Amino acid sequence: MVEGSMTQGAGQGPEVARTATLRDFRVPAYVHETGPFAQDTPPDEDAGPTEEPEGYTPTRRDLPVINRSDTVQVAVDPAASEGADGPGPLYVVGDVHGYLDQLVAALQEQGLIDGAGDWSAGTARLWFLGDFTDRGPDGIGVIDLVMRLSAEAAAAGGYCKALMGNHELLLLGARRFADTPVNSGAGTATFQAAWLLNGGQKTDMDRLQDHHLQWMARLDAMEQVDGHLLVHSDTTAYLDYGDSIEAVNDTIRETLTRNDADECWDLFRKFTKRFAFRDDGGAEAVRSLLDMYGGSRIVHGHSPIPYLLGDVGSEDGEDSTGPVVEGPHLYADGLAIAMDGGVTMAGKLLVQQLPLAD
Repeated sequence: MVEGSMTQGAGQGPEVARTATLRDFRVPAYVHETGPFAQDTPPDEDAGPTEEPEGYTPTRRDLPVINRSDTVQVAVDPAASEGADGPGPLYVVGDVHGYLDQLVAALQEQGLIDGAGDWSAGTARLWFLGDFTDRGPDGIGVIDLVMRLSAEAAAAGGYCKALMGNHELLLLGARRFADTPVNSGAGTATFQAAWLLNGGQKTDMDRLQDHHLQWMARLDAMEQVDGHLLVHSDTTAYLDYGDSIEAVNDTIRETLTRNDADECWDLFRKFTKRFAFRDDGGAEAVRSLLDMYGGSRIVHGHSPIPYLLGDVGSEDGEDSTGPVVEGPHLYADGLAIAMDGGVTMAGKLLVQQLPLAD
């Protein structure tokens, strides 16, 4: 935890205690939404696609209505905000896929949250690599936790941030386009069918609210931190969307904003590809991304480590007898770090501090 006072130095006189101030952090999970975007009750599963109010735009990027009474008061330590000692340690989290209990346990094991589930890591920096929902029991609970920790970490002088995974694209598409036919490249497909096929959970769809959709649609696709290029998917498809990190993130957000089902499907399809870094030419593929976007190593999720080790197994957790995953997988001549421990395959949900020792 971050102390609330400055360390006494030579000639500085007595140590002066600092008084924590209050800052409002707006946590979407606690929002009581009003107006045409509110969803007070879950959709009826038998009612078919919901009729939206006239003028409704699913990709609208305005924040939900937040009243003063809906904000969360978080004590902020001014010393922590100053960051006098520089940034805190860096952690990354692999694919969660709705396994909220396993996520909480893994974050607690690393000292990032306490027994009550609150941020306890001071100025630490935490990045989630995407895929919060589908297959597991509580994807919306995972998103709500990440949103809350983002506010609490910022109050302590650190941060908690997230990248977009292919399952965020899939859930957005299923909600926006439902059974609208799209050109899959191999015939006609729909987001709804693909979402169900890939582990979509009705309980998640029932609890999905406008602020969850807006949060997902604004997630970045890639970032570079301390020489680590963070992405979700082990694919070179990022190169199709821009020649800089900013350009890639902007292009993907703009694609989602245009609300074109075929464009969104193409985006989802490209970021579902995997194994670009695994076999012959894998290190070269990694270098193509590092040369374009910077960094000395790629850190990714998406492909379960048992897959990368050659044990295909079953991603639904049945008949999976693959190797026991104890930590991240370093491969591609040491240029790539895989973080998906295969929690959906009875594996391990990984939370790892970087840099990773060779």
